[in-house]
Formats: sequence, structure tokens, C-alpha cells
Amino acid sequence: MKEKLKIYLSQLNILSSDEIEYSVTMFENVIIKKNDFFVSEKKLCNQIAFIFKGGVRSFSIAENGEDNTTCFKFENQFITSYESFISKKKSKKSIQAIEDCDLLVINRTNFLYLMEKFPSWISVQNFIIQQEFIEKENYLNYLKNTSAKDKYLHILNEKPEIAKRASVNHIASYLGITQRTLTRVKKGISFQTF
Repeated sequence: MKEKLKIYLSQLNILSSDEIEYSVTMFENVIIKKNDFFVSEKKLCNQIAFIFKGGVRSFSIAENGEDNTTCFKFENQFITSYESFISKKKSKKSIQAIEDCDLLVINRTNFLYLMEKFPSWISVQNFIIQQEFIEKENYLNYLKNTSAKDKYLHILNEKPEIAKRASVNHIASYLGITQRTLTRVKKGISFQTF
């Protein structure tokens, strides 16, 4: 499992091979089952995980009780509630497994130790946060201001893993549409392809 993390970190061209070798020893293997939580809303998040296998979604619950999925992550991506992890405040979102997941997890104490021991880890952290910001910006630009059909086509073209691996209700929540609308859009697209 840790070999995959080594490859990911080496591709960033930020850490030396010795720094990578040492760093991966600080990560622990953790398995979470489908529907289990990596972090729950209103709880403190004190760890970061690298997804070796599986997928998760980030979501929050609106005042009306509606589930608002805002992100999906799959293999070779880091997950955490960044605001909670950095500020030590309660998380504003939950991260839930949508499949059984094999994770490599590091807690805040060890992560801060890595950044102190290897200052280049600050650049790794900045890269991960930038990727998160870009994903959120794309989410707002492409999925909140277009028709239901265009939203789903965007998923099919740009993020096919979501269409293949997430449930209909989670996809509908992510797109900000009802399950009924999503089902109708999918049927319309299938009909057009024949």
C-alpha cells in the first residue's frame, strides 16, 4: 500500500527520495467500510488520509435536513476536513466511504512533525490545498450554474468515476438536482446515444 503513496509523492517532485522513504513510515494502514465515516460533521478532524483503494464523499446537512454532497475522492487523493484539521475547530462536513476503503492515515501530531523535520512538506501541503481549492472552484463554476443535463454531461466527460461508482442519490445531491430529474436526464442521454 505504501508503495502507491511513495509513487504519488515522488511525482510531485517536492520531496527527496530519502524524505519520502521516511515520511511513509509515519502513515498507518486503516480500513473503513462502506457507509462508515472518516470524519463526522461537528467533530474534530485530526488526521489526513491518502486513499489507496476505494472512494469517499464529502457532505453536510442543511438546516432543512437535506444532504448536500460537495465532493467525491477516489484512489491517489488525500482527504481531510482541512479547516478542522488546520484550525482545530469542529468539522463543517462529514467524509463518508461510498465503497470499502483502504487508507494510509497520518494524525496531526505526526504531520506537524514531518513538516518540521522536512520543511518541503509545507509545499506538499500547499499543493494538496491548492488541488482542493481548484476542485471546489470547478464545482461552483460547472455544476451550480448549468442545466441538469449539462451538469450530468460534465460528470460523464470530466469525472466518469463519479458516474460509475457513486449512488444515484449521492450524484443527484452533488449536482443539486432531484433523483427523479437525474433519472430523466440519464434516460434522455441514453436515448440520444442510440
